Amino acid sequence: MAQKQEEERQNGNTKSGHDEPKRVWTTLITNTKYLSGLLMLDHSLKKAGSKYPLIALYTDTFPPEGHEALKRRNIPSKHIPYLLPSVAKEYTNDPRFYDCWSKLTPFSLLEYDRVVQLDSDMLVLKNMDELMELQLDPPEMNGDGNRVYAASHACACNPLKKPHYPKHWVPANCGFTSQHDTPDDAQIHGPPPTAGIGSPNGGLVVCNPSQGVYDKILEAMQNGDLTDSYDFADQSLLGDRFYGRWVGLPYIYNALKTLRWKGVHDAIWRDDQVKNMHYILSPKPWDQKPEETEDETHRWWQKMNDERLKHEKANGIDDGF
Repeated sequence: MAQKQEEERQNGNTKSGHDEPKRVWTTLITNTKYLSGLLMLDHSLKKAGSKYPLIALYTDTFPPEGHEALKRRNIPSKHIPYLLPSVAKEYTNDPRFYDCWSKLTPFSLLEYDRVVQLDSDMLVLKNMDELMELQLDPPEMNGDGNRVYAASHACACNPLKKPHYPKHWVPANCGFTSQHDTPDDAQIHGPPPTAGIGSPNGGLVVCNPSQGVYDKILEAMQNGDLTDSYDFADQSLLGDRFYGRWVGLPYIYNALKTLRWKGVHDAIWRDDQVKNMHYILSPKPWDQKPEETEDETHRWWQKMNDERLKHEKANGIDDGF
């Protein structure tokens, strides 16, 4: 680990202690499959005028060409361990969840006062720096308060009717369904943390890093009876271990693309209010050609990505990502 940190220092990937930003966005990267998404996320944060840097949290599986792509664009990176529970949980139907445990690492990054963890398949459309100021429990409360972290709710509607999803994941048990009659309020306030299934979506999590909270997370990951019941890895753990003790954010900060679909949560969705799009499920917008694209929100990503690539090419960067 020390050798990794020294390599990062020499590569300019981390700053000296007195220069270290105290509030950061982070995103997990384990391979190049999501690298185009990460580069677009960084570009969109900057375009939205964020004052805070995005740190790429990489694991040992991230290859050299990925590191080169980050360095060319001056995106700082930090090595983290690949987290897995002590008892293997099978995600045969959704292999992406094996990586998701590592998204809990930001709770351990004590060098920062505030971390907002973002998924790499997100597109920031409006400045959301206010999340860096959102009131949460101080670290010394060790996860025993009522504002341990902030997140938007998971959508429990299962619109694609995936058979391996929990049987109770139906529209009647979705927190967002409770807002259908109050769409104006849904742009400003999230459902209470106990609404519906009472679980966050792990795509965006706001936290004050805390050793006490992280210890509780690691303790849960050592309990095979618990982790075997966590169908959605990190977000299942956060919803279970801190049930009702988190801050529910409005959907606009983690606007799952499926919410916009007719008959899901189009009752509350407003294009002009969305601050952060989340391209859950496959295909991803970078895996489609424009002529193949059916989802309107994918075109938003593709349009801004064309701007990014044009800008990068003008600056001598043309590496295929």
